[in-house]
Amino acid sequence: MSGMLPNGTLAGKTALVTGGGTGLGKAMALEFARLGANVAIAGRKHDVLLEAEKEIAAHGNGTLALQLDVRRSDDVTAAIDAIVERFGALDILVNNAAGNFIVPSLDLTPNGWRSVVEIVLSGTWFCSQSAAKAMIASGRGGSILNIGATYAWTGNPGTVHSACAKAGVLAMTQTLAVELAAKNIRVNLIAPGPIAETGAVAQLWPSEDGAKRIVDAVPLGRIGERQEIANAAAFVVSDYAAFMTGACLVIDGGRWLGKGAFAK
Repeated sequence: MSGMLPNGTLAGKTALVTGGGTGLGKAMALEFARLGANVAIAGRKHDVLLEAEKEIAAHGNGTLALQLDVRRSDDVTAAIDAIVERFGALDILVNNAAGNFIVPSLDLTPNGWRSVVEIVLSGTWFCSQSAAKAMIASGRGGSILNIGATYAWTGNPGTVHSACAKAGVLAMTQTLAVELAAKNIRVNLIAPGPIAETGAVAQLWPSEDGAKRIVDAVPLGRIGERQEIANAAAFVVSDYAAFMTGACLVIDGGRWLGKGAFAK
């Protein structure tokens, strides 16, 4: 699958993608670069980031790889300051960094709870607040895109920590969309379903039987492709979606709706 928007759609803009070294984050970063943006990627594994940076740089725009733990607010602020110093402004933030694992709720440890909630919810907040301040200071406004999950409202046994955190991210998206609109900052959320070649699929459905059950539950009969999410993300952060804010865009092949009477 190829890109959806025309070359140059994001020319002159600078984007930060957290968790941008692998999976969906990398796919979005590559698509933003194809569309002309300068792209910064952030994550905890520096060697992984450097490899991804080489691929992103092949599009000929500015790149920056930043080792970052989004749970550390001071480090987040320093990272965004470095982006502004390098490129002059920050126009786009994608809060993609996440953590998750399957565990029965009664077996979840305090450390397991804190780890996921702090990465997903606190990390999204720290990045959003710091990015919004930079966007306001530049006078250009900007776009913040959060990555959510449909089980924020449907529930999902085995992921109580992530479901609670993602529900918080959805509430944050809607709250900030209203609060920051006057500053010309749009805030939206994409809720992907199971997507091939991502860490979420490997973590949540590691067995062949588990993966088959997931596919069987999707009305469209397949899991998604990373480029499909990257295309949607590029649209949402672009000026083509200039009147969209506070939206939750579900891209899961209808899985969250279920098959009802059509289930086999």
